[in-house]
Amino acid sequence: MIKDIVFDFGGVITLIDTDRALQRFREIGVPRPEDYINSYLQNGPFFSLENGDITAEEFCTELTKICNRPISYTQAKHAWMGFIVEVQTEFLEFLQQLRPRYRLSVLSNTNPFIQSWARSKEFTPQGKSLDDYFDMLFLSYKMNCSKPGEEIYRKMLLEGNMKADETLFIDDGERNIAAARKVGINVLKVENGEDWRETLTKVLATNR
Repeated sequence: MIKDIVFDFGGVITLIDTDRALQRFREIGVPRPEDYINSYLQNGPFFSLENGDITAEEFCTELTKICNRPISYTQAKHAWMGFIVEVQTEFLEFLQQLRPRYRLSVLSNTNPFIQSWARSKEFTPQGKSLDDYFDMLFLSYKMNCSKPGEEIYRKMLLEGNMKADETLFIDDGERNIAAARKVGINVLKVENGEDWRETLTKVLATNR
């Protein structure tokens, strides 16, 4: 029986555009940002930020070195927000229907720039934040580990008091799905921007 449903953030709850983020980082002076950024796992200081090894301010310092020009918090945030195309509010409304029957969580490789927006009233037109829709948020930069490493899944299960066989994880990254499956978590692979509501309903119907 599924009791916990865990959602990836970018690509599942929000539609993302990696190319737009790359372009924004180019515009502030990052040479070859594709060397640092992809849809699922970052490299260099970009990874260090999302893994919680450096702060947002330290990231700006590292970016200043890479760009050979001063990069402010505002500039860095604008570039990171290039990933976010839209919040799919119809999905959030669907989550509200699920919440009385399941605990809902987010497990995301993310960073303080994006979360400063997501966890504010700017997240939806209704003035609600990400926290309003979920019982728990498991964020890589706060947990000091990232997908697809197994550690982040094991930490989530422990900190969330979850049982792997009673947990369903939804993600758009194949490596992330494989890692969750390896630790015994039920999984559902979706595509970036896919409407997964009907599929999820069917999966839950067979796991009552």
